[in-house]
Amino acid sequence: MVFSSLLFLFAFLPAVLVLYYGAPRQAKNAILLAASLLFYAWGEPVYIVLMLFSTVMDYLFGLALDRERTPDYRRKAIVAGSIIVNLCLLGFFKYADFLINNANALLATDIPKTDLPLPIGISFYTFQSMSYIIDIYRRTAPAQRNWLDFATFVALFPQLVAGPIIHYGTVSEQIRHRTIDASMFAEGVRRFIIGLAKKVLLANNIGLLWATVSASHADTLPAATAWLGIVAFAFQIYFDFSGYSDMAIGLGLMFGFRFNENFNLPYMAQSITDFWRRWHISLSTWFRDYVYIPLGGNRRGPRIQSRNIMTVWLLTGIWHGASWNFLLWGLYFGLILMAEKWFLLALLSRSPRWMRHAYALLLILIGWVLFAFDELSGVTGYLSAMFGANGAPPWNDETLYLLYTNAVLLALLAAASMPARIRLRHQAAAVQLFGYGALWLMSIAYLVDATFNPFLYFRF
Repeated sequence: MVFSSLLFLFAFLPAVLVLYYGAPRQAKNAILLAASLLFYAWGEPVYIVLMLFSTVMDYLFGLALDRERTPDYRRKAIVAGSIIVNLCLLGFFKYADFLINNANALLATDIPKTDLPLPIGISFYTFQSMSYIIDIYRRTAPAQRNWLDFATFVALFPQLVAGPIIHYGTVSEQIRHRTIDASMFAEGVRRFIIGLAKKVLLANNIGLLWATVSASHADTLPAATAWLGIVAFAFQIYFDFSGYSDMAIGLGLMFGFRFNENFNLPYMAQSITDFWRRWHISLSTWFRDYVYIPLGGNRRGPRIQSRNIMTVWLLTGIWHGASWNFLLWGLYFGLILMAEKWFLLALLSRSPRWMRHAYALLLILIGWVLFAFDELSGVTGYLSAMFGANGAPPWNDETLYLLYTNAVLLALLAAASMPARIRLRHQAAAVQLFGYGALWLMSIAYLVDATFNPFLYFRF
């Protein structure tokens, strides 16, 4: 089940809201947990067992870790045990076939693949559970002694399948005690409508352009068409993922939770360092807090800092998927970030703002090529087309047709990627009602007749 579906919007969500607000305070987490398990089971009933197993194990690890008289060496062993269990589960389901394929290719063996589907959201809820254990070890958050409350944190359906990744310490109090009023609920509805509109009206429509261009043969693809295509992909993945994050944040508000922001106008970045402070903030923050800083961060000199940056970015790349293009994508951004730390940021600081912005966008778009194609041959072929190395003409009639038919949409996407000049929340109530009502009706009208409604981050 996805948020941008008629089933969710007109059956699941209204039913859960009615049950939630009709239940006494002590039963609200039970309602949320039951709804979250149903939400997950709708697409993958078998893998509920996997998520519940992970939840039970980390609940027990947390209790063992929180005992006052547990010696330090045993606490370290408990943390290590939890991390090993979580990473083994993630590794088996996400990376086993990747390792088998590469072993077969390298050693000329014929090891059979598992061919198991990837459990939806496993990368997200695994990282959340790991943050819970690490926070208890650091004594920055208490262990949750009520299993139902802990399971609600892990399985919470607004952010279960695609984040944002929540640190337990930021919601531990909200899990036990939360209040909500009419203004908070209204803010949640507003935020959800914005996210839904970004997903179905913007991401889905520009995704059709990317689907058209990416289906073309790279050897005959004009450079202008290739650039138009990767711009379309950049807009699609941003509005798809940030729209989903907005819907998750909005749903959280409807149920009394305040989740941290996950995007902050990333295409306004002035450098790659700036971009990764704005894009998928919850993932960047997780790797900073639980990998980069524990490795020493920037406190032990430039050589160790460079090692730490590269470690984080290789892990970030492979976190996104079990294929070489994601590892290459992580290596690409790791090298750029190291170069910015060494000297590029100093050079950029003396450059005009437009030049810094152009620099960032160029490198971001090249990075999206690495991200978009699972096969390295697809990456090299598309990059060759973008830079005119495939021998094709710079543009053709199809280029002009695609540009002409998508010009208004591209202009809307560019405008929506910039700081808002008009904010409906500050207008009169009637104007707000009309504006958000129009977005809602247009989104529903699209979904009623939709045949193209992908969600890119489900594969992670």
